[in-house]
Amino acid sequence: MRLHLKGGRVIDPATRTDHIQDVFVAGGNIAALGAAPAGFAAERTIDVTGLVVMPGLVDLCARRVSAASEAAAALAGGVTRMVCPPDTDPVLDEPALVEMLQLRERATPLAQVHPLGALTVGLAGRELTEMAQLTQAGCIGLSQANAPMADNRTLLRALEYAGTFGLTAWLRAQDASLAAGGVAASGAVASRLGLAGIPVAAETVALHTLLELVRVTGTRVHLCRLSSAAGLALVRAAKAEGLPITCDVAAHHLHLTDMDIGYFDAQYRLDPPLRGQRDREAIREAARDGTIDAICSDHTPLAADARLVPFAEAAPGASGLELLLSLVLKWADEARVPLIDALARVTHAPGQRLAAVAPGAGRLAPGQPADVCVFAPSVHWAVAAQNLHSAGHNTPFLGYELPGQVRFTLVGGHVAYETLAV
Repeated sequence: MRLHLKGGRVIDPATRTDHIQDVFVAGGNIAALGAAPAGFAAERTIDVTGLVVMPGLVDLCARRVSAASEAAAALAGGVTRMVCPPDTDPVLDEPALVEMLQLRERATPLAQVHPLGALTVGLAGRELTEMAQLTQAGCIGLSQANAPMADNRTLLRALEYAGTFGLTAWLRAQDASLAAGGVAASGAVASRLGLAGIPVAAETVALHTLLELVRVTGTRVHLCRLSSAAGLALVRAAKAEGLPITCDVAAHHLHLTDMDIGYFDAQYRLDPPLRGQRDREAIREAARDGTIDAICSDHTPLAADARLVPFAEAAPGASGLELLLSLVLKWADEARVPLIDALARVTHAPGQRLAAVAPGAGRLAPGQPADVCVFAPSVHWAVAAQNLHSAGHNTPFLGYELPGQVRFTLVGGHVAYETLAV
């Protein structure tokens, strides 16, 4: 369909574009910005005056993406591309399973899903998968999700294997032995509540190991969901050294601390856990200065009864696809981060992690796929169970009023989601 998005504020962090202009879509791609191309006749014109027109969000961690409810949640959140970790059921450790996942996703005009293959068979941390075959089947990288490796020798072999084929390993920095049994960040809050703690050392010890193995192998590594000031200091130094690493953080860690747990509120049971205010401020600054490359939702929808248990017994995770944009806007406003820089953390920067398979991801430029999010920056919306498309209503932000209402989401030039103004 030929579309004309008229009068919006077009923001494209990749090209540092930020001004009022029209957008023209044809053949599933951006046909032009500003003036219509010769002979262009719109089949539909949408007045987006007062709205922001930006690339569709690229979310580097979202689970249960094949469920209709979660696909709808992605579109309602302006997310047009999602990275799916391999801890699905069954685990994505065979090419046929990867191909089956992608086949289901191509059947409907939904957000594009980019799977990660398992580093080890069954994510058991022992036997390496056929990484090259998983990549040929469509995986953008290899990961252990949240599962530990059996030992550092196996991790070294995995990185050597991945490096041989020029693949990227997506890894959580968490020492399994130091984190074992923990449900909250070690510190005064966990002690007061009698909760088993996960020390910052669980992240930093793992990071020291990973960074040393990157030095040895030269393999590209993307560090997933960092949570501490000390961990970010190590990453900042490693980047200055020139190591081939990137990293992300979950959006909820931009806003919350362990104090928010209150009296055992299981909505705040997350992995990695919420840490102290100093850690939160370090995360905010690292996202501002680019030490943190991307902000993701870490979308983990859970059944309602998963929260009707004591805090220590609750499954960790939060539903976040529909909140990602709004939480980034809230951070930008509170931390006085320019909007174009904040949006880069959920568009161009994460899109670069997909460059090998989707070079136009997270960009809004002529010739690129018309994956577009249009939102009302001044409109606030209430986070309530009845307002969420996701089947998982597990989020610590229930009851919040958040900025940024998504009005339209385009995937490949198709209007896949639209809602009326409120």
